[in-house]
Amino acid sequence: MGELSAGKARGLTALANDAGVFTILAVDHRDSMRVVLDAAAPARVPADRLTEVKLLLLRHLADLASGVLLDPEYSALQAVGTRALPSGTGFICALEAQGYLGGPEARITTLLEGWGVAKAKRMGASGVKLLLPYRPDTPAAEVQDGLVAAVVADCEEAEVPLFLEPIAYASEGTAPPGTAEFAGERRRIVCDSARRLGALGPDVLKLQFPLDTAHDTDPAAWRDACLELTEAAVVPWALLSGGDPYEAFREQVRAACAAGASGFLVGRALWNDAVAADDDRRAVILDTEVRPRLAELGTIATELGTDWAARHSLPNFGEGDYRTY
Repeated sequence: MGELSAGKARGLTALANDAGVFTILAVDHRDSMRVVLDAAAPARVPADRLTEVKLLLLRHLADLASGVLLDPEYSALQAVGTRALPSGTGFICALEAQGYLGGPEARITTLLEGWGVAKAKRMGASGVKLLLPYRPDTPAAEVQDGLVAAVVADCEEAEVPLFLEPIAYASEGTAPPGTAEFAGERRRIVCDSARRLGALGPDVLKLQFPLDTAHDTDPAAWRDACLELTEAAVVPWALLSGGDPYEAFREQVRAACAAGASGFLVGRALWNDAVAADDDRRAVILDTEVRPRLAELGTIATELGTDWAARHSLPNFGEGDYRTY
């Protein structure tokens, strides 16, 4: 990788803890949070309800995180406007629109209309995130690569670090994620995606665990797969939770960080039970159950994780460099 710009170096520093490890709280969920709030009729969950819950999560948990991941529609501007974030906590803002229509081969990411890297930087974001349904072995991959290249260029111009999140999916007519059949393909898809996308210039890869631990329970295999993923990803990578149960995700964090990951970004695996609870119990659950979980994850990642700067070249400025910066 080339030398980081000053803005990107500062952004990554603001999103990591003192060990250079990402312990990031993710609350950028939109439709998936609606499902947690009202599984029977998620479409009837109003926007202000989503915002209310997201801000509650921030107020009860953000002080334990090195950074937070927000969405522009329901949480980013709202968190800034209400001062829901601690003063020293950086945030990442999502770029993608919701929803992917058509079959698996047509899963093409679109950017949120009226939003972009420059606006996120202007409002104070320390980084941006792009979610990408991705399979390197499909024609859609070239289209997705083109979008990534465009966003990378915008991030270079604005000096904002990009967290790129490829999500594996099943090919048309094959078994879906969560099945034993798909589990057999997952390692190849995740590692090949990291290898191909890492070469396009993102600053951090936000990646799935390379094995489905519900089907593969061998810790030695976990370590081997995570070592392969670290080698494949030429930039720092951090583990996403993807809705796995907390206990499973905790062990994934342990294995991933021991094998070279630079931390985690955690959402539903952490706060799902609290969000699903009745309104009068949610704050108590956040304080008594969720906070200890986030603290535990942070301790594991900090002790075992790799400083993100180990995979980037930091800028080296001299006395007169401000003139040409």
